[in-house]
Amino acid sequence: MKIKPKISLLLMALALLCVCSAAFAHGVDDITKAFLKDNNGTAFVPFLYIGAKHMITGYDHLLFLVGVIFFLYKPKEILLYVSFFTIGHSITLLLGVLLNWQVNAYLIDAIIALSIVYKGFDNLGGFEKIFHSQPNQKGTVLIFGLFHGLGLATKLQEFNFNKEGLLTNLIGFNIGVEIGQFLALLFVLIFISVWRKYNSFARFSTITNTLLMTAGFVLMIFQLTGFFNA
Repeated sequence: MKIKPKISLLLMALALLCVCSAAFAHGVDDITKAFLKDNNGTAFVPFLYIGAKHMITGYDHLLFLVGVIFFLYKPKEILLYVSFFTIGHSITLLLGVLLNWQVNAYLIDAIIALSIVYKGFDNLGGFEKIFHSQPNQKGTVLIFGLFHGLGLATKLQEFNFNKEGLLTNLIGFNIGVEIGQFLALLFVLIFISVWRKYNSFARFSTITNTLLMTAGFVLMIFQLTGFFNA
């Protein structure tokens, strides 16, 4: 059984459309905003839930991770690369909020979008073809993980949290992020693993990563437009 090319292209186009439209809708819902603004003291479980929900709906983080695992076949390699990303974003998420690191939200989100462009370009073999060299894969995943975590920290700082119970709440949020990341990647891995059994995977891997780059460029332009218009 083969996936028809037209169907594959249609599915990829719909996915890109969803990503682009999500760029204008992504954020914290009103109920969560109200809770975060009014919360005082320790609330480990609610923050864990909010962290998981944020990651599952965090299209920019997930697009980057999809690019990271797209050509990884061994579970050990997938775990290793995802761990580098996790270490990076955990460090800046916790320190960013605790130390009150102030970064422009539009600029940090533009860098996160750039990470998606980078990974799509890398998967297409762009560095080897154009620059005749290959960046350190694990190092770049770690570095971009730091930026992704700083992006999360920047969003959280907008709520001016009460210091009481802050560390516990942040740990809960971070664990929630990891749970959401695990669930989302599990779904993606199942989809990619099934897709690899079909000839269309090899044929459309170039188109898929080109769409990944395109989505990154769209998000980056959106964020830079917001920065210059702010």
